[in-house]
Amino acid sequence: MLYILSVLFWGWLVSFLGQLPLGTMSVTTTQIAVEENYSNAWKYATGVVLIEVIYLRLVLSGVNWITEHKLFYDIFGWIAVVLFLVLSVISFVSAYKHKEGKKNLILNNKLSRFFLGITMSAANAAQIPFWFIWSTYVINLNGMQRNSSDYNLFTAGAGMGTIAGLALYMYGGKFLINKTKNGSKKLSIVMGIIFIIAAIAQCYRMILGNTIK
Repeated sequence: MLYILSVLFWGWLVSFLGQLPLGTMSVTTTQIAVEENYSNAWKYATGVVLIEVIYLRLVLSGVNWITEHKLFYDIFGWIAVVLFLVLSVISFVSAYKHKEGKKNLILNNKLSRFFLGITMSAANAAQIPFWFIWSTYVINLNGMQRNSSDYNLFTAGAGMGTIAGLALYMYGGKFLINKTKNGSKKLSIVMGIIFIIAAIAQCYRMILGNTIK
């Protein structure tokens, strides 16, 4: 039982810490909580987590396939660069045209927040090298063994870690924004900057193979 909890904890810890730095997934969670409601923010978070655990499980069980199909990874990687740049422009335009009570352009649509989470998480192909590096590291530390049972436990723990990290941004972020004058406008500016950084970081990852989440 203690070993099972240990593997779960490793997955939770790696994923939770990976969510703490400002990123597109986490700040969008805050944005939805601020401009809409917690229910939609949770739908978005669920979509994000669903794709992340799929990516992680594929990494754990199909590392050879991933490395043999580099073109597949490259296509998604460059699509992510374009998506982040587009979202950056949208965020800055939203900040410029901001009117109190009006939604950010990214959220001014009828798309299910669950599918928004799926889309943005799927575009974040950097999760693949991130989880490849960290799962290998945990295995080398004897935090888990190379078998399906441990892989499933680690993946479940990672899903819980991602949820915990997004929940922190969801509730803590909304609290801070509500205490700040013109919080929604400033959040849009922050989002724009983060999307630009994400695009640059993604280019760096694609060219030099960096492994930041």
